[in-house]
Amino acid sequence: HGCTILLARNQFGIDADVTSDCAPLWETVEAMLDTTKDIHVIRDATRGGVGTVLYEIAGQSHVGIHLDSQAIPVDPAVRGVCGMLGLEPLYLACEGRLVIFAPKAVAGDIVATLRQGKYSKDAAIIGEVTADQPGRVIMRTEIGAETLLPPPGGELLPRIC
Repeated sequence: HGCTILLARNQFGIDADVTSDCAPLWETVEAMLDTTKDIHVIRDATRGGVGTVLYEIAGQSHVGIHLDSQAIPVDPAVRGVCGMLGLEPLYLACEGRLVIFAPKAVAGDIVATLRQGKYSKDAAIIGEVTADQPGRVIMRTEIGAETLLPPPGGELLPRIC
């Protein structure tokens, strides 16, 4: 959604086929809760994107979060626009996406349920919570290296609502 809004404002002269990810979330949450109640956290990634949500949870819970960059479902067009503008896609507003923390034992069942939904077909396990590096989000890159996801800073990227 954040990428769509940036492009709609025509400030960058970029023409890309990007569609907002706005979606209602209640049916998605309801289907997930019908699968299991063993869920620790459900967060909407609208304000500040997935990266902000992850840093908030890591800081509040005093845990580290390790992500696998290749597992994160980012539309290739959005990734391309972010690359041109020097933006991290994980900090773009995601109006129709959830960040869910659940035990490993039920994570696969949750993802299987979500992938059956109209708005959550790209659901994925993108990382895990660890005791290492509390308050930080570490990303495993495409080449297997680990890097610190930069903490959120400055203004949050634009959105309409």
